[in-house]
Amino acid sequence: MSDDRKVAVWVGVLYIVATVAPVSGLSAWGTLTDGAGILTNANANEGQMILTLILNLTMAVAVAGVAFMLYPILRRVADTAVKKGLALWYVGTRATEGAVFVIAVATTAAFIPLSREFIAAGSPDASHFQTTAEVLLESADVTYALGQTVFAIGATMLYYLLWQSRLIPQWMSLWGLVASPLFVVASLSLLWTGDPNSTLSTVLYVPMGIQEMVMALWLVFKGFNSAALKEARTPSLA
Repeated sequence: MSDDRKVAVWVGVLYIVATVAPVSGLSAWGTLTDGAGILTNANANEGQMILTLILNLTMAVAVAGVAFMLYPILRRVADTAVKKGLALWYVGTRATEGAVFVIAVATTAAFIPLSREFIAAGSPDASHFQTTAEVLLESADVTYALGQTVFAIGATMLYYLLWQSRLIPQWMSLWGLVASPLFVVASLSLLWTGDPNSTLSTVLYVPMGIQEMVMALWLVFKGFNSAALKEARTPSLA
């Protein structure tokens, strides 16, 4: 297996991990807002909360890994200074996205000690505990939405570069270009719906989610377009 083929497999696997990991933790996050109350639910589902934190941290590492694995390929096939700049900028957006998700994970982790203190205090009906929990929940939701928005901006750059280079079938790149702005709207819909998992956001997330899985499987089983790689100009070391 050539180095380029190995890179394609790694990128495909990382895409799958970055998509599946957070989805696997959605059920635990949803239990927070059930009728018993945020902190009561967090304490009762502490194991699920910890699993969700691990999965979201895995996602943060995976999204950064995708960019770092892809960059040498994107840099090699870039035939203009603008495309080279976009390739580097794409890495920056994925690194930023990963960092924002880490902040969101840290915010979510604060529910665990806060819920323990809340239960130890006798679960008071009205206290600073509930206020803090509401602020943490809103902050985590907004932070995740910001990370997703940065992701969509970076995805637009990536699919433009993939469209130009023909590293993957162009219909797949076009699919990504169409899905990216829908993903931005889905992420920012939190600002007017107040619900990160609203019907609107879920529907608008779907095109990108399916596209990423199709592309990931394509990269794992097919790899990059060998003809496009052969035509690429090898960059100088200067």
